[in-house]
Amino acid sequence: MDDGMGRTIRNRSADEAWMGEALLWAQRARNQGEVPIGAVLVQGDRVLAGAGNGSIGQVDPTAHAEIEVLRAGARVLGNYRLCGTTLYVSLEPCVMCLGAIMHARVARLVYGAPDPRFGAIERLAPGRIGWIFNHDLAIVGGIRSEEAKQLLQAFFADRRARAEGASAPDS
Repeated sequence: MDDGMGRTIRNRSADEAWMGEALLWAQRARNQGEVPIGAVLVQGDRVLAGAGNGSIGQVDPTAHAEIEVLRAGARVLGNYRLCGTTLYVSLEPCVMCLGAIMHARVARLVYGAPDPRFGAIERLAPGRIGWIFNHDLAIVGGIRSEEAKQLLQAFFADRRARAEGASAPDS
């Protein structure tokens, strides 16, 4: 099956199930006041690591879910090369995260919602990514994207409502 962007979807139901795990990590991140993005690193049928965004709580601009899960997965495997793994992330990775994914030699990336502002995959055109980074990354996008998008929209709507409530004059 083709995903409409020239990429093959191997097993959509498995991808949807693993994306569900990434969405759980996104919800955990939201519950901690973080932007709700989650990631799961899988090798075969085994979860190596899961993580949510941690930039706010850790006061670290690099603590994106993808970076956190790559670090944890590397510790589990005892190797910074994550060959043969699949990374599931609820939002299209940014340029920083895509670079880390490529350097780690992740075999396959599956993401949920596209990120028109900061997403690197759709901007770089998936067919060119391997050429740029000298690594052939299989990419599937749009898995459970509506759920990921709704989590993000609700998070930012809540933040706007709190900010407006805090700035409202007392009656």
